[in-house]
Amino acid sequence: MKKIALICSLLGSLAAQAQNAPLPEPVKQIEKQGIEIIKPFTAPGGVEGWLGKYQDTGVTIYLTPDKKHAISGYMYDAQGNNLSEKIINDEIYIPAGREMWKTLTQAQGIKEGSEEANCKVVMFADPFCPYCNKFWHEVQPLIKDKRVSMTTLLVGVIRPESGQYAAAILAADDPRQAWYDLENSNGKSKPALKENTPRPIFNQIQSNQQFMDKLGANGTPAIYYLNKDRALQQILGMPNAQQMADLAACK
Repeated sequence: MKKIALICSLLGSLAAQAQNAPLPEPVKQIEKQGIEIIKPFTAPGGVEGWLGKYQDTGVTIYLTPDKKHAISGYMYDAQGNNLSEKIINDEIYIPAGREMWKTLTQAQGIKEGSEEANCKVVMFADPFCPYCNKFWHEVQPLIKDKRVSMTTLLVGVIRPESGQYAAAILAADDPRQAWYDLENSNGKSKPALKENTPRPIFNQIQSNQQFMDKLGANGTPAIYYLNKDRALQQILGMPNAQQMADLAACK
């Protein structure tokens, strides 16, 4: 999973829990450099370690056996494996991603496909986004085969009128059909604009845009799914061939 801005909320709660344990003086000095301590851990070889964050990025700190010195950096084994990266992923990024996924799947959106699909996907999309349309077409066979189901969260970021058309789709008698007609016609079959956007629809679009911003996505499509290992995957922009293959296999 790529490092996503929203992890800071989870990191902050973990950091608050860690403040109950007294820190060795060298670790305190590193903390003064702007690293927020999250929790202690025992590293290979019996080395004392601490997880922390710096500018929303996970870091590891290790205390020397004499407890007089602390090192901020990565620990490697004899085979060249980055042991620190595994700890950061297992303890911070993967749990944070799972929490984000819960929020993503609770958001209102346009749903396509079977609940029994192997891979569930959430996409932030703009009605005028050509790459959203391209991805939509590419994912349809996977939806038909029940390999993928997709929830689309509409936003208005590309054109001044994007929000109006997103609102028209969501306010339609059948939003899923209105979205299907637009995408299947490559943008030609546009919904009729409403004179006034219902407040719940306006709030829904605003909420989608705010959530997309918090996830660190600055354009559409922004695609998310939880893979078979229950790690959140993020694809920004049109997926390349390998990314599409991974999504189809839920890797």
